Amino acid sequence: MNKVILMGRLTRDPEVRYTQTNNTLVANFSLAVNRRFVRQGEERQADFINIVAWGKQGEFCSKYFKKGQQVGIIGRIQTRNWDDDKGQRHYVTEVVAEEAYFADSRRGDSDGIASGNFENTFGAEVAEAGSEFELTSNDDLPF
Repeated sequence: MNKVILMGRLTRDPEVRYTQTNNTLVANFSLAVNRRFVRQGEERQADFINIVAWGKQGEFCSKYFKKGQQVGIIGRIQTRNWDDDKGQRHYVTEVVAEEAYFADSRRGDSDGIASGNFENTFGAEVAEAGSEFELTSNDDLPF
């Protein structure tokens, strides 16, 4: 089984591109995920994990996710490799997002979008995914 659940902050706005073959939207971004334990006298460390979201999931992420925002991602780990023009081999490990959620404790609105729209959309997505969580307009996120 290949299943990943992450919660972290976006290190940059999602970057969007389209595939050449069938013009499918692909959004790429990175999450800073805090490590669970902190050594005494040291600052908390984070891992920076690359995320790829395809199609409608990528469209959702590119439209609503912004740098610094805390989000939850459920997906799978994928590895790939390729040779560049100079014959050098490159390896990448990334998470392919299958589900994406807002995880900020406040539902701020910097783009003029009503917070109520997010709650309704989020609740519908959670219910469709078969999650045990179902949000109403007064609930906080379950993370």
